[in-house]
Amino acid sequence: MSQGTYRMPDFLLFAAALLLVGIGLVMVYSASSVMALAETGDPLHYLKRQLVGVVVGTIAMLVIMQVDYRIYQRVAIAGVALAYILLVIVLLQGAEIAGSKRWINLGFINLQPSELAKLALVNFMAAYAASRPQDMRLFWKGLVPPLLVTAGFFGLIMLEPDFGTAASMAGTAVIMLFACGARIVHLAGLAATALPLLGVMIWLEPYRVERILSFVDPWADPMNTGWNIIQSLLAIGSGGLFGLGLGSSRQKFFYLPEQHTDFIFAILSEELGLLGGTITVLLFFLLAWRGFRVALRAPDLFGCFLAVGITSMITLQAVLNIGVVSGVLPVTGLTLPFISFGSSSLVVSLVGVGVLLNISKRGE
Repeated sequence: MSQGTYRMPDFLLFAAALLLVGIGLVMVYSASSVMALAETGDPLHYLKRQLVGVVVGTIAMLVIMQVDYRIYQRVAIAGVALAYILLVIVLLQGAEIAGSKRWINLGFINLQPSELAKLALVNFMAAYAASRPQDMRLFWKGLVPPLLVTAGFFGLIMLEPDFGTAASMAGTAVIMLFACGARIVHLAGLAATALPLLGVMIWLEPYRVERILSFVDPWADPMNTGWNIIQSLLAIGSGGLFGLGLGSSRQKFFYLPEQHTDFIFAILSEELGLLGGTITVLLFFLLAWRGFRVALRAPDLFGCFLAVGITSMITLQAVLNIGVVSGVLPVTGLTLPFISFGSSSLVVSLVGVGVLLNISKRGE
């Protein structure tokens, strides 16, 4: 396809993203209204803040959908540098919430630099691999440079600390390296090196050890370390096939912590049942399918790698979040893209969709 030929953007991808955002708005209000009323006297408090993210993110998505994605290849290094600067700023001056420094208060929105860092890393890795595809099968010339950038991001995010986001970023990087042509033997060697280090990092922090133990047997300490996952499973189980009804959750009455952020899928399943949970999961599958389809039809390597990275970034985080909420994975503190409360995650996800839509307009 010539660079002057365009098609309509991928409608199913666009629809899946908007439907997930719509579900998110409904569930943020439903899950947070009781807590918001108790904390601020306004049951709409968190919904109003989420609406700001929806407006900003939707405008950004529509604008970026019109911008030729190839310009991002030229600013890949600048994007990484900006993300590093913001991650240092948040460690020095960020607002501390629940023992973590993850946000910079901009007044109208709380900026989470780690979300921007994920997008910057994906763009850098796509630009790097597209500029030297023949080197990606080599260890020192192909893998080491993007791995060093990933390690820098990983270390800064772990200092916040935010193990879930750091792990999600590392997983996205591995998927991209594989898609960009890295050899399996190199990736296996990296995994063999990283797993013992991961074990040491978990062992050095008692709360991480507690999370692993509670994952293995949450009922061993049901009133403390196992509380979150037990309440989450109770919410999912009590929803049954069709749910208790929208707004009828019992777990949101201060039983389930983080009910509007990390564990919002449990409230969704409680109120909308297996049917609502399945529809949500299918929408993420639809987004993943269309995103990887965009990658396969991209007119150049950069567009292909960028689409793979953005799609992996969003869907991997969704898989990890739903896995935690359903008790399949240890608690990591990750939000559910498009649905959980949090403006930074929502805006970055919509920006990513905007880039995918732009690539789809130029696809074969």
